[in-house]
Amino acid sequence: MKYETERPIGGDRLLAMLAALANPHRLRIIAALTRGGRNYVSRLAREIGISRPLLHLHLQRLEEAGLVAGRLELSADGKALNYFEVVDFGVDLTPAAITAAATTLTSKPET
Repeated sequence: MKYETERPIGGDRLLAMLAALANPHRLRIIAALTRGGRNYVSRLAREIGISRPLLHLHLQRLEEAGLVAGRLELSADGKALNYFEVVDFGVDLTPAAITAAATTLTSKPET
């Protein structure tokens, strides 16, 4: 598996990724999708033990950060299933990488 570490990551993307991963449900979602491969929302919700609406909220946050990708597909019986899978990613979280990412931030710090 090749991870996205060949070019420096921008500060805004780094913040989005770290914020998205700073939640136990979202870590479990990433782990479940990594272990089992792509999965549809209803089955994934059952596996993780959370409601579908809550799972949707967490998947949306992960997708916005570029950590998972979703795709709507039709099953053999005509049902629409929303499948998600992990997007290959990797971040070298070193002081030098953080320094480089900080120089590209477009958001202002909160006061």
